[in-house]
Amino acid sequence: MNKEQQAHRQGGANTNYSSPIRKRFGQHFLEDTWTPKLIAAIAPKSSDCFIEVGPGRGVLTYSLAAKSTHVVAIEIDRNLASNIRRQQNPQITIVEGDILETDLKQLTLRTREKYSQSPIRLVGNLPFNISSPLLFRVFGIQRSNRLFEDATLMLQSEVADRLIARPGSKAYGPLAVMAAVHAEISRRLVLPPGAFRPPPKVRSAVVSLRFRPTNLEIPNFELFEKLVRQVFQHRRKMLSNALLPIVSESRAEISVILSKTKIDGTRRPETLQLAEFAKIASELNRFVN
Repeated sequence: MNKEQQAHRQGGANTNYSSPIRKRFGQHFLEDTWTPKLIAAIAPKSSDCFIEVGPGRGVLTYSLAAKSTHVVAIEIDRNLASNIRRQQNPQITIVEGDILETDLKQLTLRTREKYSQSPIRLVGNLPFNISSPLLFRVFGIQRSNRLFEDATLMLQSEVADRLIARPGSKAYGPLAVMAAVHAEISRRLVLPPGAFRPPPKVRSAVVSLRFRPTNLEIPNFELFEKLVRQVFQHRRKMLSNALLPIVSESRAEISVILSKTKIDGTRRPETLQLAEFAKIASELNRFVN
């Protein structure tokens, strides 16, 4: 039996069992009929190794395993983890636990060491409440280690909108800014509620992030992220006012920073381009150091 046949057999076995839906985990399982479209969006290669967040009933997991070198799947629900583990698929490693409490960096480093010839790719069906925290963690990993080649994620449409938002739009905020620093982002699919069981109340989207080094000069990423988060707390204020708290901490002068960056202080933070945030952060860093 080849990998494709094994995946079909195991996937069918996996999706027929009854496992209680745990609302506290925000579980919405992808229906089998949508798997081919998702696989097409991911475009797995035989040399790839995947880190999957939230495999659920394994609909995507088995298909990826059949088309790649290996899948490391992180599942918080012990019953679901046990069901996948019971299939004894040598192409799949199950890690049982909460992704936000898992050392994703170390897990990925170990995976890269074991599968040293394989690009490491991230996939997952992310509940709303963990989407932003996990994405910010992934961005941090990319800055320090550049472990992931890309990420293909199922997200609630609201999160997807915030991820790909452009300056001046209502959805534009810290998530869009930090994502744009690290990746080229595109929306690949729109998923109706009926693509999941039980159906969520909102639409979802499949978003692709292709990671690459930033071409911006950001000498202090911690300060850059702090700046971005701070000014978006006052997104409708003038930039000169929104900068007050963080500028006061650094003993800098707003007028000096705005003059050196040639940015109009009467603008609103929500209109700033990525490069403009980088300029302000670089000037602030001169006062910090």
